[in-house]
Amino acid sequence: MTTIAIFGVGLIGGSLALCFKGKPGLHVIGHSVRASSVEKYVQRGVVDQATTSMAEAAEAADFIFLCVPVGNLEEYVKELSRMNLKPGCIITDVGSTKASVAECGSSLQLNGAVFIGGHPMAGSERSGVEAASSHLFENAFYVLTPDTTTPPESLERLTALLQHTKAHIVSVNAKEHDEIVGAISHLPHIIAVALVNQIRGYHAKNEMYGSLAAGGFRDITRIASSEPVVWRDILLNNKRVLLSLLKDWNEEMSRFIEMLESDQGDHIEEAFRLAGEFRNQLPERRKGMIHSVFECYVDVPDHPGIIGQIATELGKHRVNLSNLQIIESREDVPGILRLSFREQTDLDQAVKLLGALGYPVHF
Repeated sequence: MTTIAIFGVGLIGGSLALCFKGKPGLHVIGHSVRASSVEKYVQRGVVDQATTSMAEAAEAADFIFLCVPVGNLEEYVKELSRMNLKPGCIITDVGSTKASVAECGSSLQLNGAVFIGGHPMAGSERSGVEAASSHLFENAFYVLTPDTTTPPESLERLTALLQHTKAHIVSVNAKEHDEIVGAISHLPHIIAVALVNQIRGYHAKNEMYGSLAAGGFRDITRIASSEPVVWRDILLNNKRVLLSLLKDWNEEMSRFIEMLESDQGDHIEEAFRLAGEFRNQLPERRKGMIHSVFECYVDVPDHPGIIGQIATELGKHRVNLSNLQIIESREDVPGILRLSFREQTDLDQAVKLLGALGYPVHF
């Protein structure tokens, strides 16, 4: 029997647990410092066993997954180094920064255990064990960051176990990982927060900014609503990379300032063309660091009960609708509904169904 200990059974840890639980030869132990959480893990059927004792979970484990906040990872690794772990036990994590925890793991004597950094590049707008899903990692990249001292057989064992997630397993140097993820995830979060706070400042002087900053503005800045404490730890942990990226960003903004000041319309046009060309080459259906939003807009007549009819039709065909918003509904124009789904397959099915029912659907 292979025992897997998961520290922090929230969205990511809980989803990993569900990927492993019930598979032949696997036994999953969940850990939390709170007895109420331990009880919840078992009641929800996410793990086979749960405990508030770190030593009980760790010392029984063949694999240990640290699914705690980035700011706590090194503390957990150091605590594990003081325990009587099984020889060959593999310790891994799920943090979105890798260099610091990888360095910590390689510098410690882990009593025969091996540390291999990990980062499943998938997420959700929801959080907590209640949001956990065995499908969370499907078609997502799962990055492992072994170093030159990592035993090949340990990497093979971890890779084989992670096949249960149905993710695409790739190996990347820890520092390279932080540079790439800093650019495609951490920097966009900073930009979104800065932009929203800029508009917030204007709104303080003129409330029309807030009134008109709906629709597209809200959509392109949705990641500004991310958990503050989590992102404080991530950004500080990846500070060196982000300071360099922000300098590059300032240079990009300076080029736009120059183009505008000099009325360089052709250069502006070229900047948009190049950006659009590159963006259109990016994969659409593969999960990435910033979770996708699967939405469509539906023009509907302003008739009593029409919204209920649409929701009922989707439900009858087992299409999982996660959110419904009325964008506009006036007597002289069709109402506009924004329908949100958690999966591309649900969106595709909804578009096909609504189209067959005669509702105009657009994106």
